[in-house]
Amino acid sequence: MKKPSTPMTKLTTALSAVATITTLTFASNALADLEKEDLKFGFIKLTDMAPLAVAYEKGYFEDEGLSVQLEAQANWKVLLDRVINGELDGAHMLAGQPLGATIGFGTKADVITAFSMDLNGNAITVSNDIWKQMKPHIPMEGGKPVHPIKADALKPVVDKFKSEGKPFNMGMVFPVSTHNYELRYWLAAGGIKPGFYAPPQDTGGQIGADALLSVTPPPQMPATMDAGTIVGYCVGEPWNQQAVFKGIGVPVVSDYEIWKNNPEKVFGVTQEWADKNPNTHIAVIKALIRAAMWLDADNNKNRPEAVEMLSQTHYVGADAEVLANSMTGTFEYEKGDKRPLPDFNVFFRHKATYPYYSDAVWYLTQMRRWGQINEGKSDAWFMETAKKVYRPDIYMKAANALIAEGKAKASDFPADSDTGFKPPQADFIDGIVYDGKQPNDYLTKFAIGLKGKQKVVGGKVVD
Repeated sequence: MKKPSTPMTKLTTALSAVATITTLTFASNALADLEKEDLKFGFIKLTDMAPLAVAYEKGYFEDEGLSVQLEAQANWKVLLDRVINGELDGAHMLAGQPLGATIGFGTKADVITAFSMDLNGNAITVSNDIWKQMKPHIPMEGGKPVHPIKADALKPVVDKFKSEGKPFNMGMVFPVSTHNYELRYWLAAGGIKPGFYAPPQDTGGQIGADALLSVTPPPQMPATMDAGTIVGYCVGEPWNQQAVFKGIGVPVVSDYEIWKNNPEKVFGVTQEWADKNPNTHIAVIKALIRAAMWLDADNNKNRPEAVEMLSQTHYVGADAEVLANSMTGTFEYEKGDKRPLPDFNVFFRHKATYPYYSDAVWYLTQMRRWGQINEGKSDAWFMETAKKVYRPDIYMKAANALIAEGKAKASDFPADSDTGFKPPQADFIDGIVYDGKQPNDYLTKFAIGLKGKQKVVGGKVVD
């Protein structure tokens, strides 16, 4: 029997109807107010471009009224240049690229990010010959190496190269890449000097180096090492697992083990583009957040589908088996030594998509540590630069829109009142604690690297 309506139920029904209309109006307004609907985004062929592929394949861009074209780029420099000159509306970027451009290291341009694409996802791989020389210095348990493997085990090998007058060449993907800073961090923690920059005259980063680091595009890493041009590298997947499958090298340490849950790639646009297209920008971030949620949903249940998606030639173009080696919660080190590493690739867990100021400050400290910023800077400068480039305010507009539409929960995101700074972090391979609010104090803790008023002049560090 139908219950009679009461004033309260009528009010509830009316309020519900208003809420529905408000939500629909919000959604339709979001679509109607787009400044630009046809967009072209760039990416490099790495598994961490996945949020872009998923947002496209699952129709999340389309849901926002966006017509998006995704285009693979030759290398990180070409990608950045094309974003800056407007050929691309935005791109999958190295976390350090918007910061490096903003401070004028290499290219000078105002580039921002309102979305962190992932955590972790990189590793350091050495050739079979280097691995053979390292193994006697690595603790073993049950016939297998004890992880994490520190660069202490590599130091005797590097010292031997130096005594024989041979260069110890390693590859990384770009001067302001996470890979460069992670490789440098790992080497320096083991007492190996990775060299300094002294811009604008010297941008090679090899001043006073024990290990000589140079740029190699990610897909070319395995072949370059196999040819003997480099003896190791730091890169994202699938190019470490590719070395395992080809039998040419051994990934010795993942970046999860160097810095647990480190930020990796970001989605970057120019400040000018963001100013001209604020609603479009929010719509893009909404679609990318949904893609990240899908990638990590229900304990990674969608990862096998994501692997098949990424294996397509126009995305990453590596064999699904190679991609699955890391994307589905495991990681293979030495051939046959496959270990659980469920957080090797994180796209949404641990507030992965939020652009934390403290992450930006960490990258800036590493730029300062290795001379890319060759003058001492105040703590206030680090904060101001981070806040200019990393934009959690834009991110939270997108997040709150998804919450209002019922596509996400408030608990999925940091609170609106979040400061943008994570608590001090101790999960680094050398145990040094990082506090994003005290960058100069952090730099003093390192035995190797610039600090205080030090700078590189005439190939030497001077106070």
